[in-house]
Amino acid sequence: MTGSHSVRSLRELLDAFPQKGATAVDWGALRDTALGSVFDRMARTQQNPLYHGEGDVFTHTQQVCEALLTLPDYQSASEENQRILFLAALLHDIGKISCTRLQDGVLTSPHHASTGSRMARELLWAELGMSGTPAAQALREAVCLLVKYHSFPPYAIRVSDPERRLLKIASNGALTSECIVKHLCTLEKADILGRISPNTAECLERVEYCAMLAEELTCWDGPYPFADPHSHRAYFRGQTDWPGQELFKDTWGEVILLSGLPGTGKDTWISANCPDLPMISLDDMRRRMGISPTEPQGKVAAAAHEQAREYLRRKQPFVWNATNVTADMRNKQISLFEQYGAAVRTVFLETEWEEGLRRNADRIHQVPTAVISHLLVKLEIPEAWECAAVEWRTT
Repeated sequence: MTGSHSVRSLRELLDAFPQKGATAVDWGALRDTALGSVFDRMARTQQNPLYHGEGDVFTHTQQVCEALLTLPDYQSASEENQRILFLAALLHDIGKISCTRLQDGVLTSPHHASTGSRMARELLWAELGMSGTPAAQALREAVCLLVKYHSFPPYAIRVSDPERRLLKIASNGALTSECIVKHLCTLEKADILGRISPNTAECLERVEYCAMLAEELTCWDGPYPFADPHSHRAYFRGQTDWPGQELFKDTWGEVILLSGLPGTGKDTWISANCPDLPMISLDDMRRRMGISPTEPQGKVAAAAHEQAREYLRRKQPFVWNATNVTADMRNKQISLFEQYGAAVRTVFLETEWEEGLRRNADRIHQVPTAVISHLLVKLEIPEAWECAAVEWRTT
């Protein structure tokens, strides 16, 4: 889809949303947008009738969106926050399309929330042009975070260490919509009211518990005010159980970890922002070693990590330049750098989809478009709790 088409598709979608004060959803108008084919796939995806007596995922989604319009927290929200909530409600169960399966005679959808977050991001980024500007980035990622964590509020009372889990989620308010936990509870209330289930009242009570816990932790409508980035990271590493504690800063310097799809301008950003720091580039190492991106990368990773250890032993700040599109990939590097006493700053870069493909086509060493598309499918945007500092940038 070209940039102009995606912009028009996004405008058509937003125009089909209920206006502020509306009490009904125009499903005919929404079906005529880019989400029409997604709705068809939802309609073909059945759910466990014990907890979803209403039937398929699209029927459930319709009821969730209609329930959302009746909630006071939605009605009092700004127009921008209503857009975030409504779009999240439309997409909150998109992951069930690919995750639903029959297990021991029961329909189940394991990991549908995290899968749905990635599916929503791919759709919003590439198909609807919601990328490449700070406003588009913030709106898209607010929606994706709500999709990813929408199942958490009813289970906050049951998970281990719910305070730390909730503060992790809330920390992302520093990067996108500050009211992430408040929005989560609003979305989940609509999710519960939008299904036919024997445990509706119990689940609503659990969401209220989550809301009260967030109020107690002062993260209901924004991230917790940690004393400083070092104390913030120490808490999420489990070095303290008290988020209010200000810990002695024992790091010696900063390592910058870049993240982003090919063509987003990582080399350009390094030249402009930290030209004097040594750089470990996995692309450069692959070329020096004669290993293509489609071949096994074990030797490349080993060589890069050895070079990193040399810098870390010397307490030399440096830049790690790679795509790092998943949380697992980033965590491997962050853990290594922190073991040597470095503070880590992750910088995520993005550009508009078509622009990124154009830049890639102009490079001497091009990455196949199919590979970039696959990386977008896998992409997990860095979250605020992953290291001492996380930045989202557009290029």
